[in-house]
Amino acid sequence: MENGNWTTAQEFIFSAFPRDWGDAITCFVPLLFIYTFILIGNLIIIMVVQLNSHLHTPMYFFISTLSFLEIWFTTTCIPLMLSSLLSEKKSISLNVCMVQLYFFHSTGISEMCLLGAMAFDRYLAICKPLHYPTIMTPRLCVQLTLVCCVCGFITPLPEVVWISTLPFCGSNHLEHVFCDFLPLLRLACTDTRAILLIQVVDVIHAMEIVADIFFILLSYAGIVIVVLRIRSAEGRRKAFSTCASHLTVVSLFFSTVGLTYLRFSDTHSLIWDLATALAFTVLCPFFNPIIYSLRNKEIKETIKKYLNQPRIFFSEKPGTDAK
Repeated sequence: MENGNWTTAQEFIFSAFPRDWGDAITCFVPLLFIYTFILIGNLIIIMVVQLNSHLHTPMYFFISTLSFLEIWFTTTCIPLMLSSLLSEKKSISLNVCMVQLYFFHSTGISEMCLLGAMAFDRYLAICKPLHYPTIMTPRLCVQLTLVCCVCGFITPLPEVVWISTLPFCGSNHLEHVFCDFLPLLRLACTDTRAILLIQVVDVIHAMEIVADIFFILLSYAGIVIVVLRIRSAEGRRKAFSTCASHLTVVSLFFSTVGLTYLRFSDTHSLIWDLATALAFTVLCPFFNPIIYSLRNKEIKETIKKYLNQPRIFFSEKPGTDAK
């Protein structure tokens, strides 16, 4: 195809949203509830960790950081979904689409790397308990978090910049509910399969996911070996209980990520694409605050204490406990 007369589309129209007003409202109400719950749930976790000095440990530092990233991650796409559901045109400009694409993937990759750091933290706490306080210092926690964020915000940048230069000269109807790599590439007026850059970046993304999963599995293999050596059943139960929340979140996160991005073919149906994308962007962030509040005894008890004494939120200074 000759490219002499190509003109790039300046906006995209999300064609996956329901056109009927009744159906749109039916989708809007639960999505608004889920997003509100995600914001409130994660903000509560961040506030509880900050207010309770007993929770100023590496594990809870990582949990509160994950909650912050979850807020940022969902805010990149859910508010625009809500706006599109109520909008008649359901459009997004090219520039806003690229910004959403970048921050969606950068925060998602940062979360993925942070889950690996959290697995390393649990490994040290259980397998190296005597050396844990001297190894996992506050400085190292901050350094690991910064590495996760740098990795997350640098990795998708080349692909996003490259996609922003592609000509979108045909249909501007994006078969999705937010801007993502594959739906955008389907609209490009060039043979993206033949371009080496996208193939290299896709391989890098797949290697990141697989490497992170392998690192987490390796950490938990070490944990299992050590825990099985504990003679008392109560001791084994306590050791495993400290990992239960993280394991549950990891299972949810990587199962949906794998279904969405680790593919051997790009011929999945639109329904499948939407289902896996919504599971990754909406359902996982919805369940994470529930998992960390219900399956974590310390956070659950602290939340109960503060709910019974709501004035603590406004009167207590960070790093102190209510008497």
